[in-house]
Amino acid sequence: MTATDTNPVIVLGKITVPYGIQGWVRIHPFADDPLAWAKMPEWWVATEKGDGAAEVPLAQWRSCKLKQCRWHGDGLVARLEGVDDRNAAEALQGFLVGAPREAMPATSENEFYWTDLIGLDVVNTRDEKLGQVVGLIETGASDVLRVAAEDGEERLLPFVAAVVLAVEQADHRIRVEWEKDW
Repeated sequence: MTATDTNPVIVLGKITVPYGIQGWVRIHPFADDPLAWAKMPEWWVATEKGDGAAEVPLAQWRSCKLKQCRWHGDGLVARLEGVDDRNAAEALQGFLVGAPREAMPATSENEFYWTDLIGLDVVNTRDEKLGQVVGLIETGASDVLRVAAEDGEERLLPFVAAVVLAVEQADHRIRVEWEKDW
């Protein structure tokens, strides 16, 4: 399996800390169904650069065979091939975990990978352009769109149904209930 420019790596989560002494790592998931990742024979890992995963050059991702993955307590733990002790697990601390788009399941209607939202124009109900999505923030309660206007102003919009009215990927835009002066 290879990642290409047309099928970039989708960031699934981040390795937080080692778990135990046999090379296991804890993963902070960015997706809704992290146990589904256990079905993928390999994951890709990379160090996070700059302002987030969108800036990780494709060439910096490397594949790792997945040995085991399971839910443990309040989070996900995994074991990757070649990571056989705590020292090796510590070396992966802070790395992003991803998979090429072709390895990911298709999204259902009204489901999106974060990477698909980055770069979309954000337009309110008056057809005023508020900016472009430059990133997303996971807050626990709801995700937040980071929207940068052409003048450099940044807005944070909650990614909830009351605010995000429609994601129109074919038209490269997100329609929101939000005013320019909010």
